[in-house]
Amino acid sequence: MDIGEGRPIVFLHGLVGLNDHWEDVVRGCCHRLRATLLEIPLLQLRGDDCSIQGVEVLTANFLQQHFAGQDAPPPILVGNSFGGHVALRIALNRPDLVSGLVLAGASGLIEKTMVADVQIRPSREWLSRKIGELFYDPANHMKEADLDRAHKELSDRGGARAMVKLSRSARRNHLGDRIPEIQAPTLLIWGKQDIVTPPEAAEQFMSLLRDARIVWFDECGHAPMIEKPDQFAKALLDFATELDRRA
Repeated sequence: MDIGEGRPIVFLHGLVGLNDHWEDVVRGCCHRLRATLLEIPLLQLRGDDCSIQGVEVLTANFLQQHFAGQDAPPPILVGNSFGGHVALRIALNRPDLVSGLVLAGASGLIEKTMVADVQIRPSREWLSRKIGELFYDPANHMKEADLDRAHKELSDRGGARAMVKLSRSARRNHLGDRIPEIQAPTLLIWGKQDIVTPPEAAEQFMSLLRDARIVWFDECGHAPMIEKPDQFAKALLDFATELDRRA
């Protein structure tokens, strides 16, 4: 799905994310950026595709097909949680496909996994608690429709196994030793009350990345694009302006 015109920017969601979760951010920046929302059906992946490495390959293939060889610069990759981890791996392994990174609660260094006590065919109550942990204010931001969708997908044994496999592969893929290799300018957008990838994760990224800046959102958890979409869009536009000036 492409929206808007200008410098290309690609949004990558997390394990239980959807393109819908980026919509308010995209509305705030599509007057200056050409936004592409890439939704990979993560819980339907099987075999080699069902790993952080497999999703990286699927994403890199998409970027190669849709953006390589164009007159515009390579896209900015914006990733939340697992999607941020994928963006980091692409910046490391395919730097030609990335002009900048925006990481929001990205895994890759520190993560409190959602599946620490995962249930096969989890109860709705367990999912409500786990998804609620993603937000500073779940009462106003956790949608019943998202909870219903996640419950349906994870009630399928294959979907639950995919969630466990993807999460474990991401946790095993600690990037601390490689982060300093990243050349792409990077913006970190982090909730001060993120308990999944806590503030010390952002501080570690800042200490390891060569070219990074950070924007903190107060009263915000692991999904700043949902809890603070207007501020998120402004931070994106400011970052894109900085990249344009450099160019």
